Amino acid sequence: MKVPKRIQPLVNDGLIDEVISQLMSGKEATVYMVRCGDDIRCAKVYKEAIKRSFKKAAQYQEGRKSRNSRRARAMEKGSKYGRDQQESAWQNAEVDALYQLAEAGVRVPQPFGCFDGVLLMELVTTDDGDVAPRLNDVVMPAEQAEEDHTLVMHYVKLMLCAGVIHGDLSEFNVLVDDYGPVIIDLPQAVDASANNNAKSMLMRDVTNMTNYYGQFSPALKQSKYGQEMWALFESGELTPETPLTGLFEEDTGAADVDTVLEEIKAAFEEEEARIERIKDANAVDSEF
Repeated sequence: MKVPKRIQPLVNDGLIDEVISQLMSGKEATVYMVRCGDDIRCAKVYKEAIKRSFKKAAQYQEGRKSRNSRRARAMEKGSKYGRDQQESAWQNAEVDALYQLAEAGVRVPQPFGCFDGVLLMELVTTDDGDVAPRLNDVVMPAEQAEEDHTLVMHYVKLMLCAGVIHGDLSEFNVLVDDYGPVIIDLPQAVDASANNNAKSMLMRDVTNMTNYYGQFSPALKQSKYGQEMWALFESGELTPETPLTGLFEEDTGAADVDTVLEEIKAAFEEEEARIERIKDANAVDSEF
C-alpha cells in the first residue's frame, strides 16, 4: 500500500521497509502492519491532539512529571512549545509503560521505540501467523472465561504494584493469542499514587473486564477484585505475590453522600465510554 505521510520519515531512515496494510483506526491512533527487514511489526501512528477524540485527557495526564524544568514550565503555561512537549509526553508515555509493565511481568507487545509520533512494536499473532484478535471478537466457554479473567486480574494487580493503572482497559484494548490475553493501548496509563482519579479508573478497568468475561461466566460479576486490590494498595499490603480472592467486605457505616454521587457520575461516564468504544469498533470494522 502507499506509505502514509507520517510513516515516510521512518522509511527514509531505514526503520521501516514496507507498509503492508492498515490494521485499525481508533480514537487516538491508526495502526499499520509493516515490514522491518525480516520482521513483521506494527506501527502505531498517533493522531494529532486536535484530531484525537480521547476525552478528558487532562485527567490522565495529572501526576505526570517532566524531569526538564523548562519543559515542565512550558507545559503548565500552555505555550506552543509546551503543547508540543505535552504531546510528545503523551506518546512516550506508552513506550515507558510498555517497558515498565513487561518488566513487571505483564504481557504487553514488545516496543522498539517511538519516532516522531510513530510507535514501532511487536505485532501480536497466533501460532498460525494470523493477527491476534481483540477480546471483543472472541467467545469462549465459561471455564476459559474464568481462567482468562483470573489472569487479567493478576495483570491488573502487577500493574498496580508497579504504580500504573491502565485507565482505559476494556475488551477493545486486549488481544488474545494462543497463550492468553495481551494488554495493549497504554498512552493514557496513570500514576496510581499521583493521580486523584486513580481509584475510579482502576475500578472502571476491573468492571469492564469483569463484565465482558461475565457474559460467559455470570458468577464472575459478583467478584470485587477492584475494591480488594485498592484496599490492599492503600494499606501498603499489595505485592506481586499477594493472592487475590475477589472477595471484599463493604463498609456498612453511614453512606457518604459525596461518594455515592461520585459513583453515580462514574457509572454515567462509563456508559458513555462504553457506547463510544462500540462506535469506534464498528467504525473500524466498516473500513474492511
